[in-house]
Amino acid sequence: MTEDASPPAMRIAGVSHRYGAVAALSGVDLTVAPGECVALLGPNGAGKTTLIGLATGLLAAQEGSVAVCGGDPRRAATRRALGVVQQEMGFPRTATVDELARGAAVRAGQPASAAAPVLTEVGITDLRGRRAGKVSGGQQQRVALAMALVGDPELLLLDEPTVGLDIAARRAFWQTLAARRDAGVGILLTTHIIEEAAAVADRVVVLHRGRVVAADTPAGLTSRLADRTITARTALDDSTLRALPGVLSLRRDADRVRLATTAPEEVLRRWLAADAGLADLRVEGAGLEQALFALTGEDHEKTDAKVQVPA
Repeated sequence: MTEDASPPAMRIAGVSHRYGAVAALSGVDLTVAPGECVALLGPNGAGKTTLIGLATGLLAAQEGSVAVCGGDPRRAATRRALGVVQQEMGFPRTATVDELARGAAVRAGQPASAAAPVLTEVGITDLRGRRAGKVSGGQQQRVALAMALVGDPELLLLDEPTVGLDIAARRAFWQTLAARRDAGVGILLTTHIIEEAAAVADRVVVLHRGRVVAADTPAGLTSRLADRTITARTALDDSTLRALPGVLSLRRDADRVRLATTAPEEVLRRWLAADAGLADLRVEGAGLEQALFALTGEDHEKTDAKVQVPA
């Protein structure tokens, strides 16, 4: 994150928004500084979609203020400083990758020729002549990134940006974004890949029922917990394991179980007594996933409805 006095790439102050009797956001404050990556996390219904709608100018704040790159995101001139990558972009199937990138450049006030270096930057120059309907889901995500970057944005909004990417493509994606962040671009990321948020975010903001319940570095959030994660191969069933003391969450992959608990010593004593064949045992400190569970009590693999951003 850069150390300067630049104004925030995004500032949301005292924002509340309702849908009838339902409060989607209640007094939310959130800033993204230039050169900072902020991960916005929370379960389904937390308010993430509404917040992204406000940041992209699709919604007007009923209370409070929203400023993106120093302006009102409902104004076209302000949105030109904004790049957006969504999980589902809805490309015209007959348009080529080059046409999509060149069109995005022109709409952002850049020359069409700006598309070529950005296609190289995201590693899809070889797809220039291919029609959007003929590229894979992972390739479409890289096309979406190129379209977001071609306008040389000051702020990037990334909604589940690496869905469909393999490990190598995901690494290349974040290397590209890291270079932009180091150049001063602010990034707001929503993701359900908790490990990804922990790895790439400078700060994590947790929304729950329309309110910010935590804002800290990934390490800062996990350091608040005394919980431990126990991983092992076991013959015990899930209901037996969930009945152990202080269990917060449990995941299973065949006979391998990953269990988070606030009482690791007692869990280990009872688990070893109940399963003489327990193997591959590992005990680790709490991770970001356990911190989120402790803050919200919700399953963070649930997904929100997507906000569609007009071209």
